[in-house]
Amino acid sequence: MKVTPEQDARIAKMTFSSTYPWYVKKVVVKGRTIEELHQVIEWLTGFDEKKLQQLIDEKATFETFFKKATLNPNASLITGVICGYRVEEIEYPLTRQVRYLDKIIDELAKGKSMEKILRKQ
Repeated sequence: MKVTPEQDARIAKMTFSSTYPWYVKKVVVKGRTIEELHQVIEWLTGFDEKKLQQLIDEKATFETFFKKATLNPNASLITGVICGYRVEEIEYPLTRQVRYLDKIIDELAKGKSMEKILRKQ
């Protein structure tokens, strides 16, 4: 499956604050905690809870969100399929970064251990 430029543009303009409640619901309904959610987001982006809340309050787009992020050097170890796309094959960097986030949150919701989610060697 190939991501189109239109899909890339749509993802860039989406706000993190619009998807955050879905992330919370997804993990909590599966028995995980908001603290664990924040831990995986911080691992990927470098954002602590205070910075995360600031970005939510600002209604930062994913484009802004990832421009401000310090992506974990092990993020490229996130592989697999999410939303019908193989993460490691997504060409547009921003879309790939958003799918990295989706993938690790999905792994959290599916009960994967934190050690594996955080790609600890």
